[in-house]
Amino acid sequence: MSVQDRINGYWTGRAPAYDDYQQRPERVAADTAAWSRVWSQALPVAPADVLDVGTGSGQVAMVLAGLGHRVTGIDLADGMLDRARAHAATVDNPPDIRRGDAVHPDFPPAGFDAVVSRYLMWTLREPRVALENWIRLLRPGGTIAVVDSTWFPRGVDIYDDAVRAALPLAAATSIQQTVTVLEQAGLTEVTLTPLTTILDLDREYGVADNHDVQLQYLVKGHRGPAELT
Repeated sequence: MSVQDRINGYWTGRAPAYDDYQQRPERVAADTAAWSRVWSQALPVAPADVLDVGTGSGQVAMVLAGLGHRVTGIDLADGMLDRARAHAATVDNPPDIRRGDAVHPDFPPAGFDAVVSRYLMWTLREPRVALENWIRLLRPGGTIAVVDSTWFPRGVDIYDDAVRAALPLAAATSIQQTVTVLEQAGLTEVTLTPLTTILDLDREYGVADNHDVQLQYLVKGHRGPAELT
């Protein structure tokens, strides 16, 4: 079984509890409002063509669709895809949820205005290869925006040794390591924004079991207008 198969199996098993946690009735409206502001400020004006890599249960894809974007979400964990498709079926502007590899997304070059991810970089094999592939999917001037944090600076305890060894950012001790990946992949104007509004929500409502309340970040960059497709 490959490293990615192990990751897929883990997140398929986690999908029901993960999605239920994200849909908690006491917080879901506040989350949707806060993330809508985050993504509105990060992305081109809607409607834009946006690819959500590692869409998981589709929370980001649903927020982006709610903002009026044309959204495609991909993931390899079948359990997560089931949840994402169920959510997509409830709205008038549904994201297109597909099975797909975040490292090697199977789309023609220059087909998207933006590529986004949330909580993916830390569990992404070959992050620089992935970023280079995402850039190829962008139209000139397009945006890549990723949200993550340093979730496991003391080491990851949810995967086996083989998986941990294959994930360069899993035990990152600084978000600057993610910033560096975006810069080295060739993005321009890379910026780092602390998401204090999300931190405030975590402080108010708490976080998932075995997680700490900690600051998350938006890392954003652009494809240069002269890049080849």
